[in-house]
Amino acid sequence: MKGFLDYKDGNSVFHRMNPLSKLILAVVLCAMCFVSSNIYFVAGVIVINLLIAFAAGIHKMALSILSGLSKLSVVLFIVQVLFVRTGNTLFTIPGLKLPITDDGVYFSLLFVLRLLATALPLAIMLSVTQMSDLANVMVSKLKIPYKYAFAVITVIRFIPVFASEMAGIIESQTARGVEFDTKNIFKKIGLIIPLCVPLLISSVKKIDSSAIAAELRGFNRRTAKSGYKKYPFGSNDIFAVLICAVVIAGGIMI
Repeated sequence: MKGFLDYKDGNSVFHRMNPLSKLILAVVLCAMCFVSSNIYFVAGVIVINLLIAFAAGIHKMALSILSGLSKLSVVLFIVQVLFVRTGNTLFTIPGLKLPITDDGVYFSLLFVLRLLATALPLAIMLSVTQMSDLANVMVSKLKIPYKYAFAVITVIRFIPVFASEMAGIIESQTARGVEFDTKNIFKKIGLIIPLCVPLLISSVKKIDSSAIAAELRGFNRRTAKSGYKKYPFGSNDIFAVLICAVVIAGGIMI
């Protein structure tokens, strides 16, 4: 998932939306997956997310996220379905005598669909929104103190940086003969855990450099009125309101 959470330049209707509208749309899409327990509705939310990604020109990133999470979803589905014993027994696993019930299959499928549906909106929103715009709208519109908004944006911005750092460390170790392509998941975890130490050290150095740079630019003097950009609501935001209305109505009625 290279480029995950990075801003993708574009001129789609979703790029031109008010950052607050995009944030509300992402929250609504995530929240309604937990309001409704209908798997068809949750699957529909995934389809809506993909349609938004196609319209914004970031469908490759969305499909990459779905592909990556699908592998994790298969594992979670198997684990979940083995522990749910309520409902009618569909069949029993030979040798283990573990019953697989209809409730187990339904709730396990709903669980993994919710995982996929809630992972996409935030990634899509961040891919079509400049971090500076998101921080400014959180301070000016949502009245969140600048320090907290800065902390949230910094965490989001550092995720792809740390992922890139870890990829670089793994490539360095691979060049030295370490085999990370093993199929043994426990051996792979054992190889990766020691790499967290150099990643932690480099992360602390980056955070320290960022903190010094922020203080030199007058971080502690900044207030909610320091931002000069305005974020008015326009016709593009009506589209976000319509999507929110459809999703909320569907989540309540289905």
